[in-house]
Amino acid sequence: MIMPDQPIAEPSADAPPARSRRGWIAAAIVMTLALSFVGAGIGFIGFLSQLRATEIKPSSNADGIVVLTGGSSRVSDAMELLASGYGKRLLISGVHPTNGTTAISRTVPDSEGLLTCCVDLDRSAVNTRSNAAETRRWAQERGFHSLIVVTSNYHMPRAIVEMSHAMPDVKLVPFSVIGEKWRDEPWWTSGGTLRLLLSEYVKYLAAETRVRLAALGLDLPNFAEQPAAMRRTAAN
Repeated sequence: MIMPDQPIAEPSADAPPARSRRGWIAAAIVMTLALSFVGAGIGFIGFLSQLRATEIKPSSNADGIVVLTGGSSRVSDAMELLASGYGKRLLISGVHPTNGTTAISRTVPDSEGLLTCCVDLDRSAVNTRSNAAETRRWAQERGFHSLIVVTSNYHMPRAIVEMSHAMPDVKLVPFSVIGEKWRDEPWWTSGGTLRLLLSEYVKYLAAETRVRLAALGLDLPNFAEQPAAMRRTAAN
């Protein structure tokens, strides 16, 4: 018995072939990645534009000075500012628990008098966020309404983000410390410096995001930043 030919169902004009759908999905993924890459590159350039290439003395005095430990010559530069009368007192934030004024005086010659009269040590802070919290407590106890913030140039944007969030009513004056490697060679010629900047850029974005979410009532933990002790080891 011969069966009649079955009619062949033709594809609906409204349903594109599966291969075409996969092509559109792949194109959308590639476009999203490309836009993300371009956006990250533009953001990184904006981050770099915030970094000072030379050390510039503060344009005015402040009630106090705070230096965030973690990089070479930060403390010595902060002590020079204190000795020059740019602030009444200095807070060294993020000091290792085993270090005291004696250890600091060995690295900063002729500083014994200032260390005795006008310097406070914070041993509680373990990262930039807790640096800001401890600085806020110190400033409130002292009645300070303006602070000179001393840290490395690559760290300054994130430090100002955290400090501004912790102390919105305190005037912050940045003093960026320029490391020897930064002076000696352009950052784009050094793989180590480039990695440091990229890492700091990611942490800066994380801090900005967390602060913005906190303004909306969402307080997120800070997973992006390593403790200060590890940061000091990496920076030295």
